[in-house]
Amino acid sequence: MDAAPDPGPAGPWSGLPDRLRARGLRWTPQRRVLVEVLSRTDGHVTGSELVERCREIDATTIPSTVYRTLDVLEELGVLSHSHGADGREEFHVLPATEHGHLYCRRCGGKWELSGQEPPVAAALAAFELDRGFEIDVSHLTLVGRCAACRASDGPAAATGR
Repeated sequence: MDAAPDPGPAGPWSGLPDRLRARGLRWTPQRRVLVEVLSRTDGHVTGSELVERCREIDATTIPSTVYRTLDVLEELGVLSHSHGADGREEFHVLPATEHGHLYCRRCGGKWELSGQEPPVAAALAAFELDRGFEIDVSHLTLVGRCAACRASDGPAAATGR
């Protein structure tokens, strides 16, 4: 008699095999490895990083399977994706809240940007009022210079001269 399939990691990940099957997808060894890797990941990670982490466990990992599964997991609310300052797709594992990102192009600093912060909420409300457009904060990426970099650049750089 065959052993029962590994249900995968516990916690928010425990019901994924059944949720995937409900979508007509199989609980394959590659999907199990991806979920195992994701369950040990905190915060943001790129798809290529996930492929490499999966290949450390299973060298036969196929990138297309990883990316297709990531799409399904996003639909299930297990992760969300956004785009970094360089345009690369990043995945946020188990996001507690929808958020965007600020990136400093000079020092490479990154900060999460909540739609609840007053300046962001005001900008979102302005787009809604002016254009009737509702912004998905999870796809909001703002690139600029942080206060520390601006201060170190001196007054001429701050004015663009």
